[in-house]
Amino acid sequence: MVASDHFEASYLIETPLDPLDVAEVMAGEQSCGTFTRVEGETDALRARARASVTGVVELPAVDQPSLPNAWLRRKGATGPYRRARVTISFPVANVGANLPTLASVVAGNLYDLGEVTGLRLEQITLPAAYRARFDSPKQGIAGTRRLTGVRSGALVGSIIKPNVGLDADETAALVARLCAAGVDFIKDDEISADPDHAPLAKRIPAVMAAIRRHRDSTGKHVMMAFNITDETDAMRRHADLIAQHGGSCAMVSLNWCGFSAVTTLRRSSDLALHGHRNGFGAISRHPLLGIGFQPYQTLWRLAGVDHMHVHGLQGKFAQEDDEVVESARDCVTPLTEGCDDRVLPAFSSGQSAATVQATYDAIGHADLLFMAGGGIMAHPGGPAAGVSSIRQAWDAVTSGVSLEQAAGVHPELRQALASFGRTG
Repeated sequence: MVASDHFEASYLIETPLDPLDVAEVMAGEQSCGTFTRVEGETDALRARARASVTGVVELPAVDQPSLPNAWLRRKGATGPYRRARVTISFPVANVGANLPTLASVVAGNLYDLGEVTGLRLEQITLPAAYRARFDSPKQGIAGTRRLTGVRSGALVGSIIKPNVGLDADETAALVARLCAAGVDFIKDDEISADPDHAPLAKRIPAVMAAIRRHRDSTGKHVMMAFNITDETDAMRRHADLIAQHGGSCAMVSLNWCGFSAVTTLRRSSDLALHGHRNGFGAISRHPLLGIGFQPYQTLWRLAGVDHMHVHGLQGKFAQEDDEVVESARDCVTPLTEGCDDRVLPAFSSGQSAATVQATYDAIGHADLLFMAGGGIMAHPGGPAAGVSSIRQAWDAVTSGVSLEQAAGVHPELRQALASFGRTG
């Protein structure tokens, strides 16, 4: 267990040098030191402020470096290139409740260190008292269920497609069609925020009018995640507009808005914040560079997001299914004991009734948002049949019934499996 006055970060490193020596360089670089001891760096200061290496586990070496390194080339250092998992403990007092600085400590200049040919942040562990100093989701899983009226089971969602080009009225008409089809959740695409042809000032009122009409006739509130990605003042203004028109959710492209903007938005709005991770692949796909999903989602949960994208099983993106599953588990695992700061994992990318079995088999629960574009809109029976097929699939797998059995009594599911493939 991490000490109450320290937080820990774990890394995978690669280096031709002694991994223990490199770990000490990392600890010094990201706390009170640099590559050599300097004037003013007293023993008392180091005892108070220096990070410490708490673990080094060496792994099998490799013959070739994962990344080029001019510093090592100038030093004449060559392989073998040793790999190790390194854990470093940092004093909380060095950072305080400052999320951008926390991120720069655990994932900053370390990537440029001359001693490494690979470095990846794999985990962040926080003491409970430190976690409590940051923001938490205002809605999370429980709040999202309350706002949508979906008390149990997977929430079924879809995405506005075409993702760009529709004007405000056309978007509202599509939303009305999806509401009638029976979805719980609809979201904008990440590349459609405040375009000239459908500005949020027009789109929000038009779309929410359609959602209110559906609510008035059915009693169901469909959650619409408007993409308000922008500079901070614009996001706050658009979040206020959503709330004024009875909306319950805003979507933000996390990587491009940044920790400060999202934290400010969180503190100024009670809307559910749907965190879209587009761009995450640029910092995660190389196995010896960047940041894994566990520390990534940890940092964004400290900003107070309520939903996190994890992609989807057997989907159209590059991630292995195991990575998707582990990401979903991270979202529903409290960061510290006794704190319900779980966020709703949002599955998307190539999802349909045909991927439900694999999803449930892998994660074993239905506390998730299951979004399908083509799996709903391209269903041969139409969008309503697409939604029904997904609900039928989830009802079946959570009851221990195979999709093949359920398809025997549900034509919508049978059509979905025939159209999208039985991939589970």
